Amino acid sequence: MSQKQHSPMSVLFLVVLVDMIGFTIVIPFLTYYVQDLAVAEGITDVGSRDLWVGIVIAVYSLAQFIFTPVLGSLSDRMGRRPILMFGLASNTVFFTVFGLSGSLGMAIAARFLAGAGNGNIAVARAYIGDISEPEMIARRMGLIGAAFGLGFMIGPFIGGILSDPANGIGAPFDGQLWIDYPYLLPCVFSSALSLLSLFLAITRLPESLPPEARKSSEGSVLSGIGGMMTNIVKVLRFPIVSTLVSINFLFLMGFSMMHGTFILFTSMAPADGGLGWSELDNGWIFAFIGLLGVVIQGILIGPLTDRFSMPRLMLVGTLLCGLGIASIPYVPSDVSGLIFASSAGLAIGNGLFSPTQSAMLTFETKSGGYELGMVMGAQEGFGALARIIGPLFAAYLWSLTVQGTGLWTYHTCFRVAGIIFVFATILQLRLRLSGEPQARGAA
Repeated sequence: MSQKQHSPMSVLFLVVLVDMIGFTIVIPFLTYYVQDLAVAEGITDVGSRDLWVGIVIAVYSLAQFIFTPVLGSLSDRMGRRPILMFGLASNTVFFTVFGLSGSLGMAIAARFLAGAGNGNIAVARAYIGDISEPEMIARRMGLIGAAFGLGFMIGPFIGGILSDPANGIGAPFDGQLWIDYPYLLPCVFSSALSLLSLFLAITRLPESLPPEARKSSEGSVLSGIGGMMTNIVKVLRFPIVSTLVSINFLFLMGFSMMHGTFILFTSMAPADGGLGWSELDNGWIFAFIGLLGVVIQGILIGPLTDRFSMPRLMLVGTLLCGLGIASIPYVPSDVSGLIFASSAGLAIGNGLFSPTQSAMLTFETKSGGYELGMVMGAQEGFGALARIIGPLFAAYLWSLTVQGTGLWTYHTCFRVAGIIFVFATILQLRLRLSGEPQARGAA
């Protein structure tokens, strides 16, 4: 019984951790990589070149949005284990393919297919539901959240360290392969982690969904996408719940606008207003952001909710995150360390917002008598849309304004992100909850 209960959770933790490392390992170098590919294809205009950064970031989230309900539906029919192994096999192949990309088209295809495989995180959550008693589900879901935080902390750091190893590390990486493909090593490292996880899944992960509990094969697996869209529209008609979901959408959209443009700013030459940072520099700052997220969500959120109401924490988190993101482009190159203050604001703000918003949404859903799975699924769908729209919108604004003057400069997309957080704050100030989650210690 002990082996059955604990071994699957260890493997699942590693699966989600590897997924998050794979998602975040590209953060420090993706901007430089895409810029190099664009220039190699003759796209030398700064705005046009940098627009491709947002596109490559967004296609990953687009694939997750499309394939998460598809993989979830397949796991209901075929079992959880084969779908989890499919995702790991997909990561193993397509991370290396991305590192070998010689064109923008190949890079986009590789990131899309990697994102499709990474839609299996929802299947990992379903696996936990299969094997856990009701009183254990919340704790085990918390382990998945911890894997997210650790992945966000570890991935960018590794990506920064391993980028351009011919110049950054030297021997034994001073060969022609690593010179021609300077970002292959972190991608191969991510593939190796996925391969290790795949081996552990094959040898140590039992199936959680017995054949008699699986759904019949009638109907199309694509119906999951239609069902998700139907739930999104339905949830928008629920009072209070729809407002909380909308607040989360605005928050994630503003937050994801930073994903591509943050490094577009830090990598820009100081003469143009940027910081002139390298991949390693960016790896350190994102590792710092991830570390703060782990501390807030893993250690401090409990004591904070004992002392303060969740609406207040959510509001403070929104304001801190908005101020942090909006202030990023005002960091002077000669005092570049100040960007740690802006990064701390967005990291602490996100750490306060995410768990309190989820808890409040849970309370309001149950208080209103709505189906919790449907509401949470709709919020996930909205969140995926925000992570698609945010990077694309930010990259488009950046491409229009990066060489502008006056009010329309590279500051613009960060200012617009700040305005989006203002709208999220206004919605929170107008929010009237049913009462239960306002009590201290409700989390």
